[in-house]
Amino acid sequence: MKTTMATYYQCLYELAATMNSAHAPEAILRCIVEGVTKATQSKGCSVMLLSPDKKVLLHTVSYGLSDWYVTKGPVSADKSISQALEGKVVAVLKATEDERVQYREQAKKEGIASILSVPMKLRGENIGVMRVYTTKPRHFSMGDIYFVEAVANLGAIALENAKLYEAVQKDYETFRQDMLRWMGHSGWCA
Repeated sequence: MKTTMATYYQCLYELAATMNSAHAPEAILRCIVEGVTKATQSKGCSVMLLSPDKKVLLHTVSYGLSDWYVTKGPVSADKSISQALEGKVVAVLKATEDERVQYREQAKKEGIASILSVPMKLRGENIGVMRVYTTKPRHFSMGDIYFVEAVANLGAIALENAKLYEAVQKDYETFRQDMLRWMGHSGWCA
């Protein structure tokens, strides 16, 4: 299963355009996981963000995976392919046998053969992981890895921008309401 670099470039372009126009974090993440799944010709993709205490990975959004698999249980940051949270890319060829995979039996039931786990970094700090799941054992190429890393990094930036946009919108609305109250109380007319 070989994906061309042209496919990756096109997907990156489309994702960047969507990330630049979408402001809701959920919409951005859904676009990312769907785009990565299709571009890599994989079973699915998920984004898991670290909990505030950095002990649990929270399934934030996924594409191509069953609800049953996504909600199988808490994903321990220490047990589940933890090298990704140390900033390393981890490719697991046999997900049902590899000790680094926390839920091997569930992976087997879901039909997952291989997993690529890539850190999501924001300003040098790991905020979570992006995972790509395949139905057949797969040796991920450097092109696959670079593509998923690029999307993970763009996704982290887009999430931060979306949160900042929401904060600015909220601050603007508060300011607007304050101005309307002030103008109403002061008798000021435009």
